[in-house]
Amino acid sequence: MHEWTEQTEQLAADVMAYARERLHMRPPPLDGPRAPEELRADAGPTITPDGIGGTEALRIFADVLAPACISTDHPRYFSFIPCAPTPASTLFDLVVGASSIYGGSWMEGAGAVYAENEALAWLAGLAGFPETAGGVFVQGGTIGNVSALIAARHRDAVRRLTEERPPPARYAVAASVEAHSSISSAAHAMDIDVIGVTPDEEGRLTGAALDGALDRSSTAHPGREPFAVVATAGTTNLGIVDDLESVSAVARRRGLWLHVDGAYGAAGLAAPSRRALFNGIETADSFVVDPHKWLFAPFDCAALIYRDPGAGYEAHSQHAAYLEPLRTGHDWSPSDYALQLTRRARGLPFWFSLASHGTDAYSAAIEQTLRVAEHAARRVREIDHLELIGEPPLSVVAFRRTGWTEARYYEWSAELLMSGTAFVVPTTHAGEVAIRVAIVNPRSTTADVDVVLDSLAD
Repeated sequence: MHEWTEQTEQLAADVMAYARERLHMRPPPLDGPRAPEELRADAGPTITPDGIGGTEALRIFADVLAPACISTDHPRYFSFIPCAPTPASTLFDLVVGASSIYGGSWMEGAGAVYAENEALAWLAGLAGFPETAGGVFVQGGTIGNVSALIAARHRDAVRRLTEERPPPARYAVAASVEAHSSISSAAHAMDIDVIGVTPDEEGRLTGAALDGALDRSSTAHPGREPFAVVATAGTTNLGIVDDLESVSAVARRRGLWLHVDGAYGAAGLAAPSRRALFNGIETADSFVVDPHKWLFAPFDCAALIYRDPGAGYEAHSQHAAYLEPLRTGHDWSPSDYALQLTRRARGLPFWFSLASHGTDAYSAAIEQTLRVAEHAARRVREIDHLELIGEPPLSVVAFRRTGWTEARYYEWSAELLMSGTAFVVPTTHAGEVAIRVAIVNPRSTTADVDVVLDSLAD
């Protein structure tokens, strides 16, 4: 099973041919899900005592299983947040898998960690963090957010011990009610409360609203104390960037850790036309941005960056007899900075593409998606039966189709996918069903947007 044989040689050729052909597809097939019984009938039993052979397993994947998955890099995949990796990043993902690199420690993966840290330094610099900032690539924004909050609570607990103050009856984190669902999930996992803050009329978390919510919380729940604030730099639903400057001022005055969830939107830091939206992020204690969203890396790659990496290390480093040999003196093992131990060097494909193409190419690609989003918003304003839900700050455009029932929205969405035209699922805003188009793929054109908008005429 581990030997390189003639069959392995042929399988390698077949796999590389498949990967090459898939990367050449312009556009790739949109495809779509199938029922379990259909897949069972067409794929047949694949896990057997004697094995079915690599050639047959690859055939089943290519002919049956892959077409039952929606291609997130299709230019008219406009749902959720798409993934549009560069060919360079995807090709290097093959190299990472073939290299058997363990990315958890400096001792075992110094070269990989060095490269990942170069990419992290670029992201930190975009946010205006000091050169001493650092962090780690994790699997997604959810793990990044919970890891940052664990570090924040740990810092608060250490301060209390130093100052001989007792812990609160309940810890809490403050966040906008529009914050990503991962914040509630993190709070549930950490057994803490969330102090929900009502956003302003533009959907932003503001310092004034945060101040008021914290005051009301301390009065209504005297034993509950916040240790952190989570602001959002680009909400998933509408792309809204919170008022980071005013939120930061409140967090600093109250001695609270400020974490910025920029999983989707913080990639906009690389776009000169949008950089001012993020003013204030430079004062944060930590932030998250996912290169597998708007920075053109393959799944799964999210960057968690600390202003003071020591806070992450103190909260997350694991110690055991068998782990102590990893303490080489360099002391930059990525597993020390998030809720993880074993990890692949998931930041390498992003690093390789960034190194290959240069940072200017990334800025240009993000600006291109913003221009397509601006076109979409302009078209929506021009079409009588469509209503724009606010001006899009970033590359998510949300709008309503007047006269449609909820059922009609979902029928339309299913029709687009079944016909191979586009993937656009409905969302809700202010209690009403709506449509959102998320544009993060530089291959998505104004013509692609027009196809979707024109389909709303009926």
